[in-house]
Amino acid sequence: MNNETRTLECRQDHCWVANMKTKQKKKTLSEAEIDAYVIAKADTESAWSKPVKVRKGKAVAVSLPSLLAVRAAFFTGLKRELVSSGRKSRS
Repeated sequence: MNNETRTLECRQDHCWVANMKTKQKKKTLSEAEIDAYVIAKADTESAWSKPVKVRKGKAVAVSLPSLLAVRAAFFTGLKRELVSSGRKSRS
């Protein structure tokens, strides 16, 4: 076997060997660090883009199968009973 063949056979994806290099963990910033960064960049014009205008979309009617509508109404009633009796519901 020559060296070229050996390197092709022993590559990571051919020998089923995992990459054992440790990855550097990304530093997570605290809220105070994020606030300080944002405040520092607030006066920089290039940090801001043009305002985005958002329009309210049209309402869409969704038809439900009758069985699903009955189930939804039943569970809504149960939740109202739990709330009115002072119990906490799971959702």
